[in-house]
Amino acid sequence: MSKLTDRTIRAIKADGRYGDGRGLWFVRRGGSTAWALRWMRGGKAREMSLGPYPEIGLAGARQAALEARRLILAGGDPIEARKARKGEDGRTFETVALEYIEAHRAGWRNEKHGAQWLATLAAYAFPAIGAKPAQAIGTDHVLAILKPLWTAKPETASRLRGRIEAVLDYAKSRGWRAGENPAAWRGHLDNLLPARAKVAAVAHHPAVPWREIGTVMARLAESKGTAARCLQFAVLTAARSGEARGARWSEIDLDGGLWVVPGARMKAGKDHRVPLSEPALAVLREMEPLKRARDGLVFPGGRPGSPLSDVALAKALRVAGGGDATVHGMRSTFRDWAAEATSFPREIAEAALAHSNRDKVERAYLRGDALDKRRLLMTQWAECCTRSPAALADVLPLRRA
Repeated sequence: MSKLTDRTIRAIKADGRYGDGRGLWFVRRGGSTAWALRWMRGGKAREMSLGPYPEIGLAGARQAALEARRLILAGGDPIEARKARKGEDGRTFETVALEYIEAHRAGWRNEKHGAQWLATLAAYAFPAIGAKPAQAIGTDHVLAILKPLWTAKPETASRLRGRIEAVLDYAKSRGWRAGENPAAWRGHLDNLLPARAKVAAVAHHPAVPWREIGTVMARLAESKGTAARCLQFAVLTAARSGEARGARWSEIDLDGGLWVVPGARMKAGKDHRVPLSEPALAVLREMEPLKRARDGLVFPGGRPGSPLSDVALAKALRVAGGGDATVHGMRSTFRDWAAEATSFPREIAEAALAHSNRDKVERAYLRGDALDKRRLLMTQWAECCTRSPAALADVLPLRRA
């Protein structure tokens, strides 16, 4: 008897293998979902993927499994039959893409990244070229996928193009494809499609004007709740929302006034040292009574072991009078203040934001993180955050002074 239903499959959230009976399994791993068929041959277990879910639904998986079992009963081997149909040099784009994702999964920051890769390709690329051999994909195929998205969804189209390019480069490296990459941008698609910057203007995150930051921070201080404390901490450290929400006590040295964010949680993938001003330390001391374990979350969410949501911080910002500003936009507030109201060099402010230096020459010579200078910068920023708009009204931008 079959065990799975469409409803039970949609309700599955935990990684694992879920049997439908007669060797058919629904497999969820790292955010990706697929079908697999298992059977015994010569006393050894054999397993074959039947494709990703939901691109292949329950009915389609059962039909594919039925056809494979019929072949097994006739003395055949579904895996060898599939190889014979495709040919080792004729691997389909979908097959290569799934192999690419699996090969690179360990190097990505989190499982969500791999899930996003698969979701993008499954939504736009697989229906058009998934069944085509990687060697047979040309420029016309890529353009047919990208053109409908290029102006309507430029961000999605740009990421999709890059992912198709990466998959086809992988196929070429494995010897499954020869020739130029039809998804390459420079020197190829840039001649056929308008630049993304000309298609849609870059939308910057709305930010609180730096002269008004004192009012917002004062209202946050008056607000109750963990979200307000977390947002205060994020502003005072110029940290990203996810970095602040995921902060753990094991990362923080209260005596030394230092927070070390591990590379696994940083956008650049490397550890980031954050000097803590006295107001930032005060926020931490206020949260200390809620400390449950050394490696526990500094700003725990509603569920045990779960951090606050980004929505919670956004709500706290609105309540504090942030208007249309976003949590990420508060980093722009800090950057504007550093550029207009201080004499600190640009690279110090960029280091405080944990931005990667794109200049290869500068990066080769600037190997430190300027922690002492950044400590002075963050102390001045904390002073700005605690001053009223009236006190900041007479502050002239340095570049106009």
